[in-house]
Amino acid sequence: MTSEATSRAVSIDPGGKIHWLGRVRAAAVIVAMLVALVYFVPSLPTYYVRIIDMVLIYLLLATGLNMVVGYAGLLDLGFIAFYAIGAYSYALLASGQFDIHLPFGPILVVGGGLAGMAGVLLGIPVLRLRGDYLAIVTLGFGEIIRLLMNNLVSVTNGPQGISRIDQPFLFGFPLKTPRDFFFILLPIAIFAVTLAWRLECSILGLGWAAIREDQDAARGIGINTTLAKLLAFGLSATLGGFAGVIFAAFQRFVDPVSFSFWESLTIVLIIVIGGVGNLVGVVVGAAVLIVVPELLREYSEYRMLLYGCALVAIILVRPGGIVGRHHNPAWIMQKLGWR
Repeated sequence: MTSEATSRAVSIDPGGKIHWLGRVRAAAVIVAMLVALVYFVPSLPTYYVRIIDMVLIYLLLATGLNMVVGYAGLLDLGFIAFYAIGAYSYALLASGQFDIHLPFGPILVVGGGLAGMAGVLLGIPVLRLRGDYLAIVTLGFGEIIRLLMNNLVSVTNGPQGISRIDQPFLFGFPLKTPRDFFFILLPIAIFAVTLAWRLECSILGLGWAAIREDQDAARGIGINTTLAKLLAFGLSATLGGFAGVIFAAFQRFVDPVSFSFWESLTIVLIIVIGGVGNLVGVVVGAAVLIVVPELLREYSEYRMLLYGCALVAIILVRPGGIVGRHHNPAWIMQKLGWR
């Protein structure tokens, strides 16, 4: 063997070792961060844990909406409807409203499934719509669901909402406090973000990106735009349904006021402020839009004014979002040494 061949062989072996060592180091850093989070958050006062729970719920919602708006480029202003479907699924199936008392786990699946079906049903009639027209139709769908919840008094108890919802149990353990829900929300949020990232990197994600850039060109190169759009609506709505079920179990009370257009707009703002199509931006946006109003709570008279000014300032300074599009999970993993 010549000296050149020997040097090549030596360079390949160390490269392979560094490759795997980097992955181990990256995995160790991520696990350490999660362990620190699990250890630190429950030790905080209940008020702060509750805020973190709401951040995780809105992160779940924004991750779902990001599939439609960020990945596929379909502006959906009625996403809150799927949140409501999930919430009322738990409220109706685990309360004295109809004297039905199903466990939390099955209802979580049922609520997500019903919301997913509603997402597909919404996607079918709007397949040919784009831009402003799509936004108007989805906005109308969200308002229709809210009005149904408000006027079907015999089913939803109308504006008074449904109270005395059953306390949820998971694997025999009661979920009583915000700390209990944190241990449920964290793994579900991690699963949702991981699923969204894997979908973004998949063939389906490439199809969504093509649709976002040019639907006609995407159809011209053989992409089944109909199926891709329906999958975007269905998958995103399923995550919204999961969030709704958890929210109803968390609050143990639901009413139509919780599912107004402002809530839907908040989810859209999370994506816009954080960075459209960027999962890291979704995480940052959820934290900013939920935590900032709480920080301004002591300025009750000027709270919304300050909040609005902060949003305008962020959009002017960072029109592409707080987190740049290239600062995605792949960039973070690369910085941690994952190759």
